[in-house]
Amino acid sequence: MELKGSRTEKNLQIAFAGESQARNKYTYFASKAKKDGFVQIANIFEETANNEKEHAKLWFKALGGIGDTKENLLAAAEGENYEWTEMYKEFAQVAREEGFDKIAAQFEGVALIEKRHEERYRKLLANVEGGLVFSKDDDTIWECANCGHIHIGKEAPLVCPVCAHPQAYFFISNNNF
Repeated sequence: MELKGSRTEKNLQIAFAGESQARNKYTYFASKAKKDGFVQIANIFEETANNEKEHAKLWFKALGGIGDTKENLLAAAEGENYEWTEMYKEFAQVAREEGFDKIAAQFEGVALIEKRHEERYRKLLANVEGGLVFSKDDDTIWECANCGHIHIGKEAPLVCPVCAHPQAYFFISNNNF
C-alpha cells in the first residue's frame, strides 16, 4: 500500500498539526498557570504538553518526516525559506490590506527572523557536509556541553577528558558577555 495520497496520510498530517498545536498551547497555559500561582496545574499542563509532543512525533515519523541530520537541516532550511519568502510576505500584505498594520509589522519582523534561521541551517549543513562541525582551520575554544570542560585546539576532543562524554557534546564556546 502507498501512504502518499491516501486518506490516512491526510489524517496523519492533521493529527500531527493538531498535536503540535496542542503542545504549544498547553506550554503557554502552563506558563500562565504558574504566573497565576497554580504550580500543580502548570505541571499538569507541562506533562500533557510533553505527551502531545510524543503523539506528534508518532505521526511525524509515520509520515517519514525525520531523516538523517543532513536531510533534516535541508528540510528545515527549505521550510524557513518558504516562511520568510512567501508565507509571511503574503500574510503581512493581507494584514496591511485589512488595516492590521501592527500584525503586518510583526509578520515582517518574524520573516526576518525566519531568514536568519534559514541561513543558520544552511551554514550548519555546509559544516556537516564539509566535516567542519568538530574541526576548524584555526585554534578554537571548544566547550563540553555536559561538564563545561574547555579545550583549545583545531579539533574538539573525541572524548571529554573530564566527564568522558563523546565529541558530540562539544560546541564552540561563545563568551559574548
